[in-house]
Amino acid sequence: MRDILPTIEQWRTEGEEIALATVVRASGSSPRPVGAKLAVTASGRMAGSVSGGCVEGAVFETAREVLASGQPRLVRYGISDEMAWDVGLSCGGVIDVFIEKLL
Repeated sequence: MRDILPTIEQWRTEGEEIALATVVRASGSSPRPVGAKLAVTASGRMAGSVSGGCVEGAVFETAREVLASGQPRLVRYGISDEMAWDVGLSCGGVIDVFIEKLL
């Protein structure tokens, strides 16, 4: 989180609305550990990372929905290691990501 705090503070001074996504559970093989964070602004800027690839895009979209609604969400993303290997991904696993609007 410390690595994205200066960016979040800068966005706040610019008047941006910000959603924060946090990995709250990880099982199996996953690219980022529990506690990993991604900040997303209403204007579409991002800082940090909760995963990578298509999961990061899905978290970005959900974060924009959270900003619009003001309602936090807990979302789960996952694929088995075996399925991941079959489609050319380096890892499978499951992550739960909590997304909230920063006040």
